[in-house]
Amino acid sequence: MKKFIETLQNIWKIEDLRNRLLITLLFVLIYRFGSYIVLPGIDPNGLTALKAQTTDSGLLGLLNMFTGGAFANASIFALGIMPYISASIVVQLLTIAVPAFQKKQREGESGRKWMNQFTRYLTVPILLLQGPSYLINLSVQLHGGMPEGFWFKASSTLILCAGSMFIMWLGERITDRGIGNGISLIIMIGIIARLPEALLQEIVSRTGEVGGGYVMLLLEIIALMFVIGLSILLVQGTRKIPVQYAKRVIGNKQYGGVRQYIPLKVNAAGVMPIIFAQAIMFIPITIIGFSNADSVGSFWRGLLSNDNFLYNAVFFLMIVAFTYFYTAITVNPKQMAEDMKRNNGFIPGVKPGKKTSDYIDDIMSRITLPGSIFLAIVAILPAIARLTKVTHGFAQFFGGTSLLILVGVVLDTLQQIESHLLMRHYDGLLKSGRIKGRSGNIAAY
Repeated sequence: MKKFIETLQNIWKIEDLRNRLLITLLFVLIYRFGSYIVLPGIDPNGLTALKAQTTDSGLLGLLNMFTGGAFANASIFALGIMPYISASIVVQLLTIAVPAFQKKQREGESGRKWMNQFTRYLTVPILLLQGPSYLINLSVQLHGGMPEGFWFKASSTLILCAGSMFIMWLGERITDRGIGNGISLIIMIGIIARLPEALLQEIVSRTGEVGGGYVMLLLEIIALMFVIGLSILLVQGTRKIPVQYAKRVIGNKQYGGVRQYIPLKVNAAGVMPIIFAQAIMFIPITIIGFSNADSVGSFWRGLLSNDNFLYNAVFFLMIVAFTYFYTAITVNPKQMAEDMKRNNGFIPGVKPGKKTSDYIDDIMSRITLPGSIFLAIVAILPAIARLTKVTHGFAQFFGGTSLLILVGVVLDTLQQIESHLLMRHYDGLLKSGRIKGRSGNIAAY
């Protein structure tokens, strides 16, 4: 406890770090305040049906979790930051498939600025598509308890688009003037905002009808801490490949001759396989929703509930497959081998060029299998938690996208705070070792 208090005092002594933390806190408060501002013309008392719908599992529940409840509140921030994330994913895929985007990626800072600007522009049409869809769903849930007509929908769509763009602006300001990655931090705040309500519901459930009392609740919290520890291992796990650089003497100075390493991540795909798998799993639910659910077979009915064994088995296999797919399109062993060869670097015992590329590809294939299985297990942990009668809201924190985002963002933010402390010759946040974020140290090949 004394060490913790000393660390807080050291953080407060550093003026730049203190200002960055206060700015981050201010922007987060603005974001949370806007999450409760209801769209003009909508009665907040009539949102009970929408809130009940978003407490269930499914796409709407996932969106509501990422927006910190703004989706269910019919807030001006109801669409949240997810349209920007969708645009970022599209740009990332274009970077892999389109040579023009690959060229921009290689241009350094100017190329990065161009791609960021393109992502912002792409976010606008995505918002213009999602805005009317959200209003149509809202109209169905409110049973006509909202204004109709073109002008209301047009103005509300513009408000929703402006709200999401404002959140994007807040995220960029946090990145520039605050602590941590602003976009990721906003998503994390939205997820954490659901935790107090979910924990309260779990306490009421355990002390009420479900039973188990505080002993069972304590066991659940211990299990949650254990799962968080495993998730940290998954996020930080790397396979280090040594890289030796040849010595070069220019004048009186010697260059190269040092050994670095390439940290190949066990989970190089991050949370993207879970997001892809969830999007695919919503397709049969949507198709069956337009048909007679009683007329479909037992196989398709088993895909309607994420508590069903068949659903989780298919979900598990899809995550493993998508992990291999996303890792293959994001990690380019051939490009890594070419960059190393260009900079006079080589892996000890491996010939430069194709041999190096095959070596890296072989290692990635080996470490991706346990990483994908581990990621799939984390993804289905909420369903396993619900088997022990954990409430749906609290079970979401036992795994899945939300837990991995929380772990990754917290590690990155703490790493930045620790960097400020060490730069001013203060002790870090831990007595032994240093906090490692998701990026790690990468050899300059």
